[in-house]
Amino acid sequence: MRPFKSIYLFIFLLGTCLLIFHCATTGPGGKKAVILISTEQEVSIGKQMAGEVDKEYKTSQDTVVQNYISRVGNKLVQVSDRKDLEYHFTVIDSKEINAFAIPGGYIYIYTGLLKLMESEAELAGVLGHEVGHIVARHGVRRLQQVIGISILLDIALGKSSEAVKQGVSVGIGLMLQGFSRENELEADYDAIFYMSRAGYNPHGMVDLLKKLNELDKSGKNVIEKLAADHPPTVKRIEAAQQNLDSLGYANSTLPLMQEDYKKIKDRLK
Repeated sequence: MRPFKSIYLFIFLLGTCLLIFHCATTGPGGKKAVILISTEQEVSIGKQMAGEVDKEYKTSQDTVVQNYISRVGNKLVQVSDRKDLEYHFTVIDSKEINAFAIPGGYIYIYTGLLKLMESEAELAGVLGHEVGHIVARHGVRRLQQVIGISILLDIALGKSSEAVKQGVSVGIGLMLQGFSRENELEADYDAIFYMSRAGYNPHGMVDLLKKLNELDKSGKNVIEKLAADHPPTVKRIEAAQQNLDSLGYANSTLPLMQEDYKKIKDRLK
């Protein structure tokens, strides 16, 4: 096929997508973006990715801890800007200090990170951050950027199960790479926004980031460690404090819920 015909075909297909799919909400304050992958297809891709994650990692069998994490996570979901899918919160039994989200509402947090924190508000900061990634559709938006247009259209229109498999493979690779600097700062903002609405003191987010910054100094901070341009934690702290001011949360008196969290933390081995 001649080069100019390929370009015209690409423009035609892209234009068709823009006509078929409308802008979707991607964050607080009415943020929107054109999303070519439907929620149904996102859930399908995420479910298969989650299946691969479950094969690779050992999940916690402590139902008390698992139910607690799910309860806190769902409090944030209820005040979020995206409730068109079912969220799943899973605790991974590992010393690693990490947490991540994959498309379709699947959120994972490691026991190593749970042991580091000292309040339910800090936990809400982590889970709010991951909910923010899903609300903003960072995972599926990266898929849109990376995979070929023909595969993207097949996934979006539900035409090919093989395309979904390829999307799963690409999605896992993207998950391991982490998100961009812009995505991470956006998710931090969303976390602070949702925390207050869920009844948590948003200063818990700053407390968490300060702990991670101390690990940065020791070279032990591995949260979302593979992001090539992940913002330095000190920059995230500065941005979080600015967000507290701009959102009017600088003097928040909402609870940190340290005692409730300590009961769960004491269960961790």
